[in-house]
Amino acid sequence: MHLPPPDPARSPRTGYTRAHWEAAADALLAAVEPYATEDRALYHFPGDRESWSGRLSDGLEGYARTLLLAAFRRDETALERYATGLEAGVLGVWPRITDRSQPLVEAASIALALRLTRPLLWDRLDDGVRQRAAAWLGDALTAEPWPCNWELFPVTVGGFLESIGHEPEASRRAIDRGLERIEQWYVGDGWYTDGAGRAFDYYNGWAMHLYPVLHAWLADDPDLLALYGGRLRAHLADYARLFGGDGAPLHQGRSLTYRFATTAPLWLGALTGHTSLAPGETRRLASGALKYFLERDAVDERGLLTLGWHGPDESVLQGYSGPASPYWASKGFLGLLLPPEHEVWTAQEAAGPAERANAVTPLPAPNWLLQSTSSDGLVRLHNHGSEDVRYDPYYTRFAYSTVTRPLGSPPDNVVVVGGDAHREGIVPLGVGEGWAASRYALDSGAEVTSLVVADGAVEVRAHLVAGAAPGTRVQVTGWAPVEGADERADLVPVHGLTGTSVLSGALGNGPATLFVALARLTAEPAPLPLRELVSVEVRGAGADDAHGAYDLIVRWPTGSENRFAFTVSGERSEASSWSVKPR
Repeated sequence: MHLPPPDPARSPRTGYTRAHWEAAADALLAAVEPYATEDRALYHFPGDRESWSGRLSDGLEGYARTLLLAAFRRDETALERYATGLEAGVLGVWPRITDRSQPLVEAASIALALRLTRPLLWDRLDDGVRQRAAAWLGDALTAEPWPCNWELFPVTVGGFLESIGHEPEASRRAIDRGLERIEQWYVGDGWYTDGAGRAFDYYNGWAMHLYPVLHAWLADDPDLLALYGGRLRAHLADYARLFGGDGAPLHQGRSLTYRFATTAPLWLGALTGHTSLAPGETRRLASGALKYFLERDAVDERGLLTLGWHGPDESVLQGYSGPASPYWASKGFLGLLLPPEHEVWTAQEAAGPAERANAVTPLPAPNWLLQSTSSDGLVRLHNHGSEDVRYDPYYTRFAYSTVTRPLGSPPDNVVVVGGDAHREGIVPLGVGEGWAASRYALDSGAEVTSLVVADGAVEVRAHLVAGAAPGTRVQVTGWAPVEGADERADLVPVHGLTGTSVLSGALGNGPATLFVALARLTAEPAPLPLRELVSVEVRGAGADDAHGAYDLIVRWPTGSENRFAFTVSGERSEASSWSVKPR
């Protein structure tokens, strides 16, 4: 991909300006065009990958997601080609939109693109084409979505159809129904779960916020925009912390092959005026993510987005991932709706949170602890509240970062009790200044209560295991090694454990046993030994302690200390649950 020369004056951190985003969009659009069918209704990209929805649906996905890119680019020449494809598609080429079918997803991209470019595309179509297109889209108004971010696809289709006067009552019902349904998943502080449970991931930004805010903005509904825009503003204060100093997003959650779609909520805040970020910071974070992926083989020699993270990588794919799925990265070009003179494009780049200072930030809604260090730009996520076991290990590990990825053997950032490393049914126990805690139970009946305390790059990880037989083997792992990179991973036993890269211990005779380790992920060239950066004292579980409770005291070189108590709830019994709280 050929991009303009860097502009170090306006963009001292990435070199990227609006011209780079335009060039990238143009290159991506040009690269996909040879793979359109003769009638331009489908885009079939090369390779033997096929999603579980089948080849026809995958071809529609290729059309819809690249149309969205053309819409953000406002490329009239490209939009003319997509108009041709639209005419053929609604004549019977495209599959119908049915309950919980992939065409419902793609209909939302098509409807959003048509709404954004109405004078350039929709208004220029013949009336018969418009009627057939509206009828095809209309099935989305009554199609039942999966109970997750899919609820917003009928909202998006309904918003467009209502704007053109097609079935206004049905369109309004679809809008109201979808917006009402997502309310049950809003947990506060700008965070949604992606459906029932505690699935916190990037879908917060590129779906749960994107569609309601864009709908309210396009509908010119000030009350609705105040509601959803206010939530977006709150979310962006946390979201900006999920990007490393090298531009990398956190490697956590599903659909990672959408890559720089992670930038969509950053642009959305600037577009609608609902952002907590300075203009130069918005562009720096967004451009950093785009540059990160373009420099790491996200685009192949044909100019096509690959199925993977850096280059091709099946480990980050799901069954619904088809050859065109990566083109939901088109959402990352939302910023091109901002005019060239907008301050986000004209301001000088400003440092992102990971570059400005060391930070340990508690996020109460997802029960996460974010840890970043400015010396190396690394961001680490300590997960004590997010899970989606369908996509383990991308949700249920204890920690994720911008430079590591979950490993299978041995699994990183897990606790293994009696050979069982499964973590499900996570119960958040709270977050606070420098700490986060949670609990979960294993099928065997054993229970693990976990705490992380962090400062700088240093982590103290404590796991109290109860409900297992004395002598049961416990293993604790830390960060996965980063091969061929500057980062290093450390894991040091402190209490109840021995070993190096994998620590081991065994349950004692009491009601519970506490295991403590120090961990670190850093790119500093010569970091001090962990034991020189923190000291840990464990008290309790003595003969005079009927409940087997523990106190954990963490002391830092600055003289500050953290104290925590592991205690059982109520009178101890086989069914008792443990908890941990700061003292």
